[in-house]
Amino acid sequence: MPYFIDLEEKIRFMVLEVGRQLEDTLKIIQDPSPDLVDKVKSRDDRIDNYKAVIENLCFSRIHGEENLNKRQVDFIRATNIISNNLEKISDFSVYIVDQLNYLSSVDYLDNYNYRPFFQQLSDALEIVVHGLFTRDLNYALNICKTEFVIDKLFKRVFDQIIEELDSQKNKQDLITCIFIFRYLERMGDALLNIGEAVIFSVFGEKLKVHQYHALVENLDSINNGISIQDVGFESIWESRSGCRIGKVMDSSRSGSQAVLFKEGKTRKISREKENIETWKRIFPSLVPKVFSYTQGKNSASMLLEFLPGCSLQETILTQDDETLANSMFILKETLTLIWHDTIKNKPVSSGFMDQLSQRIDDILTIHPEFDFSEVGIGSLTTLSLNSVIRILSDIESELKAPFCIFIHGDFNTSNIIYNQKDQQVYFIDLHRSCYGDFVQDVSVFLVSNYRKPVFDPGVRKVINRLNLDFYNFAGQFAAENADNTFNARLALGLIRSFFTSTRFELNQEFALSMYQRALYLADKLIAHRNKPWKQFSLPREAFKYSSF
Repeated sequence: MPYFIDLEEKIRFMVLEVGRQLEDTLKIIQDPSPDLVDKVKSRDDRIDNYKAVIENLCFSRIHGEENLNKRQVDFIRATNIISNNLEKISDFSVYIVDQLNYLSSVDYLDNYNYRPFFQQLSDALEIVVHGLFTRDLNYALNICKTEFVIDKLFKRVFDQIIEELDSQKNKQDLITCIFIFRYLERMGDALLNIGEAVIFSVFGEKLKVHQYHALVENLDSINNGISIQDVGFESIWESRSGCRIGKVMDSSRSGSQAVLFKEGKTRKISREKENIETWKRIFPSLVPKVFSYTQGKNSASMLLEFLPGCSLQETILTQDDETLANSMFILKETLTLIWHDTIKNKPVSSGFMDQLSQRIDDILTIHPEFDFSEVGIGSLTTLSLNSVIRILSDIESELKAPFCIFIHGDFNTSNIIYNQKDQQVYFIDLHRSCYGDFVQDVSVFLVSNYRKPVFDPGVRKVINRLNLDFYNFAGQFAAENADNTFNARLALGLIRSFFTSTRFELNQEFALSMYQRALYLADKLIAHRNKPWKQFSLPREAFKYSSF
């Protein structure tokens, strides 16, 4: 890339300087020299300057007048990440040199095998430039591998020092050695970041090395003939669950079918796979196919069918009334089939207050002002937040659903795909699916519409109308199946969803509106405790937003 010659020159020089920094640090450990110490510290200043120059070049290129394509921008971003981490390695070298002053003798380090650390680091640095400028994934993986090797070396030395701490008196030397080797271990962390930056320059998306390996393993397992070098990866669907989700395409073949890659904690991904299989038995066309599944020690991943269409959330916000009405008609028809086909005559607890209790700390971290204590005014005592939740839990214990249904479990409108061409809806993100109270899905759906940060009066009227229609639809199903506590349980579900949704909302006024609705419904339920629950009336205004 001729346009980036000056950037290439700077990063080459920076890598060379960091390599010399490592060499001189090793020399100081083997034969301390004040002149060499000064050299390491002065070189650190030069490396800092290289980082500043490279950063300026990167930002000036991205924000310049030239029209850069995505690949060029990805290369610039990767270069900036690499320069930041090279500077960290230089800093750690200086820290190691400083720590040597606390040893009774530098020779004390000879008790431990430190040379392999420096060899691994030097070998990785030698291939950084070639890996970046040739976009070679093998080089990137070898750089990443250095971190795993160094972690093993560090664990061996760390265990040895900890054992010696119990038996030897020179504890200051031992603790100083731990610090020194810890800085070497952190150099390995910086190299992992560098290797992943090279991977990013190839894919155009930030993938951790374990996510890259999971992607390769899944692609290999389906034997589709796609070379990893030809894979295009595009992150989609912002996820609050911690999972990585992306669309995978074969960029070497136009029109090739995309698949969905999903990676996350083993418990969550394996549960979703099991639930998809259950949904397949109930309603085969409703959920994506699982093409492959792989599982590691702490994480799992799978390749899924990429479902055509757009989310119901997008449909609500961008489509005309006729299209929206059609999508809602198909959704309600689909739910009618699911609810009738999976209904079981088995009472079930909703568990809304347990769910709220599990999230209350996160809520109050974002909005501490939502907490309130018990206050006495004369003979009158107001309840605390904890007391309100406890009373609602007692109420919930009286309100078991008379039947259970196989529910989605996280029925946000972003988890429903509408395909107008095929006249079908699909469900995604199914790790919470289970047999439970269908009111869980109803309440989540209503609040997911309410909490959209859209305040245009016309759009809000459409959302309010949609929510009222969906409430009436669910209420009719409840009436047909003698569900006399539907409204009371829905109030509990709305309290849970309104309250927990505030932890994702920094707009104080909007978060307060959800919080106040939760408290309003709580007051309504508590005031109704001594009356038959089938007489409880849910205020429709609770799930309608109006500022106009």
